[in-house]
Amino acid sequence: MRPVTTEKEEKTAAPAGSGRRALAGRLSWGLADQAASSVSNFAVGVYVARSLGVTAFGVFSLAWVTYGVVLNVSRGVATDPLVVRFSGVPEASWRAAVARSSGAALAVGAIVGAVCLAAGLALGGPVGSAFACLGAVLPALLLQDAWRFAFFAAGDGRKAFVNDVVWGVALVPAMVVAARAGSVAAFVLAWGASAAVAAAYGRVQSGIVPRPSRALGWLREQRDLGSRYLVENVSLSGAGQLRAYGLGALAGVGAVGAVRGAELLLGPFLAVLMGLSLVTVAEAARVLRRAPDRLGRFCLLLGGGQAVAALLWGAALLLVPDRAGGLVL
Repeated sequence: MRPVTTEKEEKTAAPAGSGRRALAGRLSWGLADQAASSVSNFAVGVYVARSLGVTAFGVFSLAWVTYGVVLNVSRGVATDPLVVRFSGVPEASWRAAVARSSGAALAVGAIVGAVCLAAGLALGGPVGSAFACLGAVLPALLLQDAWRFAFFAAGDGRKAFVNDVVWGVALVPAMVVAARAGSVAAFVLAWGASAAVAAAYGRVQSGIVPRPSRALGWLREQRDLGSRYLVENVSLSGAGQLRAYGLGALAGVGAVGAVRGAELLLGPFLAVLMGLSLVTVAEAARVLRRAPDRLGRFCLLLGGGQAVAALLWGAALLLVPDRAGGLVL
């Protein structure tokens, strides 16, 4: 027999149920978006490895890990503070913040890109050309990532998913053209050019013009959060970059490619982890704003679930035969 509820209980139950459904929807879009991003990254890695061989793939991997460090710098100073402070806010506040944060991401891309371009021209050779091309496409790569975070801050992960799908579709003809050229530089340019297509589409999706001229103001306003995220992000990604550079210097770029190939096995788990983080930081900000006493339980459940998933995936990798990895790469 259905228990009798009061009118007040029925009114409070409906919003709770709808809130859980909304949260589930946002988490689903986060996972879908990260799946699309990770699948395209995995496909690029495998395609480059099979097209160019392990040594050239090592050169490509040096550019890739450098992009990872710069991406984390951009996220630390531009988009991580945006998600924390401008999730679930009025649209006018969100739009103003996105214009400045995306402008900051563009500024980071332009400044670091100029350094990469100069360093690449000075180095010369395959490594130098890869870094020079990376410098040319960094602004587009960082802007595309900034749109993703902006959409999740607004609670509209569907747009982020569509944007990543656009990038993936643009990658196909770009990679085919790069394969005909047969050089690492061509693949880096193809990867960045397809990101530029998605970045331009993100401008259409949002209707917001990035404002690099407001970047310094954004950095000053968010320096309390930005400095913390910057240190955390750079220390994590910088360790991977130093490892790749050190391995390349000691054992050659072929060893860098071999290690990068093994790291691709982490891709599916990292896809889930990143997909959750795109949504859960914004959700934690909403919980803190609406019910601060629930934040501890929210973080405990989230962290515990991720730890269990990491243990399960690590155990599963122990069962993968070496021959399977060889067939992939």
